[in-house]
Amino acid sequence: MGATTPGQSSIEVIHPDHPRGGFRFALFDFDGTLSLIREGWQGIMIPMMVEILLETGTREPREAVEACVRDYVERLTGKQTIYQMIQLATEVRKRGGTPLEPLAYKRLYHDRLWQRIEHRVAGLKNGTLHPQEMMVPGAEAVLRALRARGLSLFLASGTDRHYVEDECAALGLRDYFDGGIYGALDDYCQFSKKQVIERILRENELRGPELLAFGDGYVEIENTKEVGGVAVGVASDEVGRQAVDPWKRRRLIQAGADVILPHFGDHEALIAYLFPDE
Repeated sequence: MGATTPGQSSIEVIHPDHPRGGFRFALFDFDGTLSLIREGWQGIMIPMMVEILLETGTREPREAVEACVRDYVERLTGKQTIYQMIQLATEVRKRGGTPLEPLAYKRLYHDRLWQRIEHRVAGLKNGTLHPQEMMVPGAEAVLRALRARGLSLFLASGTDRHYVEDECAALGLRDYFDGGIYGALDDYCQFSKKQVIERILRENELRGPELLAFGDGYVEIENTKEVGGVAVGVASDEVGRQAVDPWKRRRLIQAGADVILPHFGDHEALIAYLFPDE
């Protein structure tokens, strides 16, 4: 599909003719792109949803319900969490049940996820866990390199804003994002990554090719390509932290990613590639 850069097999160039250099702003997704604090979230969300759907009394085999849930959870990954909960409510209704409000489902999910990740956040804050253990390899180095080149950095996540701000600070990354940190709101119509990108372009009189985006989900990649920006897909294996995740890679390429990385371990080669005249 793509070509690797010379001597750097971890950087896969999908669209060799994309603009390089001249970037003024960079947008980052958070979970899976920079942070690994929420690694394993699917193992919380999917069983919770299967349990709720089985409680409707459906006669479907558990395996069929799980396949249904996995399909829409994966399809909606990258969007705000509330969209997966809206779909859950729809699936409950389809099976004759009376669903809770999607926001109630989201809070239930967050409560369960917090039981999995609370010790990670606490460990980062009290110093018993090193930030590098909870980050995609090379994440801080690439942020530092982009800031050193004068780019203004933004963070936009489908996770609730107060969680993103707290976890970003726990990783010691907060000060890199001079452009601001954006995340999901209870009034989900008031936030989207598309809105953030449009705002960046409008308020800074930015041309599309001056925007560089990094993400492991299709949303930020699609939204960036729609305005003519350059999109780097981070196909991170959140458990092993080294190899390319094949599912993420396929999805990122379908969304229009110009470059695919497994992580930022080759950040020097990446920066040299993105800024060829420096």
